[in-house]
Amino acid sequence: MIVDIDRDTLPAIRNPDLRAYAARYVDIYDRFMAQVRASGIEVDSHDYAAELAERVERLRAHGARFRNDGKSVVANSLSPACVACQQGIGSATFFISLQCHRSCFYCFNPNQEGYAHFSAQQRNLPEELAQLQASGQPVRHLALTGGEPLLHPAETVEFFRVARERFPQVHTRLYTTGDQLTPTLARDLRDAGLDEIRFSLRLHDTDRARQRTFSRIALARPLIPSVMVEMPILPGTFADMQTGLIELDRLGVDSINLLELCYPFNQAAAFNQRGYQVKAHPYRVLYNYWYGGGLPVARSELECLDLVIFALESGLRMGVHYCSVENKHTGQIYQQNAEQRLDPAYSFSERDYFWKTAKVFGSDIRKARKALRAARHAPPPPAGGQACLEIPLRELGALKGLDVEVGLSFNVMEARADGQYLRELKLALVRPDSFDPETEA
Repeated sequence: MIVDIDRDTLPAIRNPDLRAYAARYVDIYDRFMAQVRASGIEVDSHDYAAELAERVERLRAHGARFRNDGKSVVANSLSPACVACQQGIGSATFFISLQCHRSCFYCFNPNQEGYAHFSAQQRNLPEELAQLQASGQPVRHLALTGGEPLLHPAETVEFFRVARERFPQVHTRLYTTGDQLTPTLARDLRDAGLDEIRFSLRLHDTDRARQRTFSRIALARPLIPSVMVEMPILPGTFADMQTGLIELDRLGVDSINLLELCYPFNQAAAFNQRGYQVKAHPYRVLYNYWYGGGLPVARSELECLDLVIFALESGLRMGVHYCSVENKHTGQIYQQNAEQRLDPAYSFSERDYFWKTAKVFGSDIRKARKALRAARHAPPPPAGGQACLEIPLRELGALKGLDVEVGLSFNVMEARADGQYLRELKLALVRPDSFDPETEA
């Protein structure tokens, strides 16, 4: 069993050296959450762990598929682009500009570097595709997002035409509101080689606006090979979403991605007005992730899982996929860590792609060394500059039966100007008698 170390669990650690070491990470997390509150939004005091566990049991009973260490839950089919997203290898996403005709209160585009510039200027995507081809890196999935790409219809069609020409076997997809889609444009996109179109559906729109999106989906269905919907799920919209899922299934949509609603570090007033709060524990591992969507909002995950349950119980034909914020982070960690070669004390986790090791502190070091020798493992020296002993996870079984507390260390490789550095991000608590590295790490 892995115990997250936070302000509540920290005092229960008996080893004073481990407790002092772990306190640094608790302080870092607490300071981060203070910054979140300072932005103007509240943090939910309830973690909904019991409610989530109940949903998971129901989903398992209905045969839902759990992917990526439970960060992704699927009923029926799943886009191959979503499968590739887990590791992010062979995938590339482009945008023509960040210009958009909508003003979604949850939009995170303003967080992107160069937002003001690219809201007014366009990128030369044919040239960027040529550079990608010249790099020689394998490419299996190409996407065009925005802003709203269809504000630039000619450039959008040209992107997919050039993409198909340079990468004949690639799977292509387009993210759009669909507002500008016409029969002629849909045919042009098909002829240019578009494989998949993903519509954004907003439940806080008027009924007339939602019906307009449904009509664009119906327009695309006979023309584009794969038609999807992708949208954040707002807490309190479960009944409307049930109706929406039934209509999308009737229209023959291939699948829908239910996204965990995020607070994008702006628009606090809009979130407060709706009574939304950030999750009590927004990150399993706190880090500077590339995905700029923001912090998950409390109760959005519950409604996403309820909708997957509804889809299974109702016998919907289309795929229904819950894509959590954490699910969007793993591709980055995989790309930073997977090809690295580290000291044998560290092991690469196939569950979440972090490099992990076990750390023993203070008076527990002597007991751990003795047990390792008895098991004929060569006890490693203390970690450089730290009063701890790093033990490979595969050797933790030698400590069973000992009254010791062990820190489980989560690490990522970072490329800096002067080289590669291994950075520790988190310390969790495990005990050798109740921790199985094969299934938990």
